[in-house]
Amino acid sequence: MELDGRKMKILTAIIRNYLETGEPVGSRTISKYTDLHLSSATIRNEMADLEEMGLIVQPHTSAGRIPTDQGYRLYVNTLLEEQGQALEEKDKELSQMREVMVERVDRVELMLRQMAKILAANTNYVTMISGPTLHQTKLKFIQLSLMESQKLLIVIVAEGNIIKNTLAEVSVELTPETVLQLSLLLNNALSGLSLEQITLGIITALKEQAGEYSEVVEVVMDAVATAMKPEAGQSQVYTSGATNIFKYPELTSGGTATELISAFEEKEELGNLLNSLDGGSTGIQVYIGNETSNQMMQDCSIVTARYELGDGLQGTIGIVGPKRMDYEKVMGTLQTLKEQLDQIYHKKK
Repeated sequence: MELDGRKMKILTAIIRNYLETGEPVGSRTISKYTDLHLSSATIRNEMADLEEMGLIVQPHTSAGRIPTDQGYRLYVNTLLEEQGQALEEKDKELSQMREVMVERVDRVELMLRQMAKILAANTNYVTMISGPTLHQTKLKFIQLSLMESQKLLIVIVAEGNIIKNTLAEVSVELTPETVLQLSLLLNNALSGLSLEQITLGIITALKEQAGEYSEVVEVVMDAVATAMKPEAGQSQVYTSGATNIFKYPELTSGGTATELISAFEEKEELGNLLNSLDGGSTGIQVYIGNETSNQMMQDCSIVTARYELGDGLQGTIGIVGPKRMDYEKVMGTLQTLKEQLDQIYHKKK
């Protein structure tokens, strides 16, 4: 659907004003909001046309207008088109940025490989480091579209070009107006927040505001958590010092050493292990024996620490050794390393 410039400006003004206030938008508001310099009567005629086209709706008599899903879609498509044109105009600049990013990725990979070797040599244990992933992705927008009276299409848009679609069924009957109100409720509360910032208190408040439609909030929050949660095994895992295992007799009896070395070759399993041990903590954690989920490491201890490289990039370092490892030395080494990385990637920005 294509609109002339005047109608598109009025539709855009309605949507932006409605997103800011949550209240239906009248013609007098639009006459002050845009640079069209049109009378309220002319704007009312244009709004009537937009309503006939299904782009806006009047929730009740004597009220202003609010956007429909179709209106939102046209607005978003226009934004995407404008962004695409801007990207084409800056293609040279983007190419240079991509080269810089590739160089940065190469440097980070080299640094992590070297870090693993140094830690293994310094501690005489095995080191495993997960490559950095984006842990602080922020939610940009939630779009709800009614497919049937009890079926929703949930579109989650987050930073980092993350777009996830989910089709969900609910037990309550929904109308387009209700879905629109729920969309506004969710976006007003959650837009700009990372997954870590969406607390139980926020979710509880949203459910209370949704009233009989609290189930929809719960379904949408499950979709948000799934879309924004870092995927296990998605990052590279760097290891070093596997042969240090042979320095400890308790880890070499009965084929234990062979099993452990084989375990360090399964990078995806190691990535899952590091994610499970990370626990969302920025501090140093110690796991002894069967406190880990990996059966092959039941005779070992693992000390972990989360590292941060700025811009939300985080990963986990794990030091694996016998249960009689020098915990004080290992924890002190990891603490020093964390402080050095903080100085490099945070204080020197």
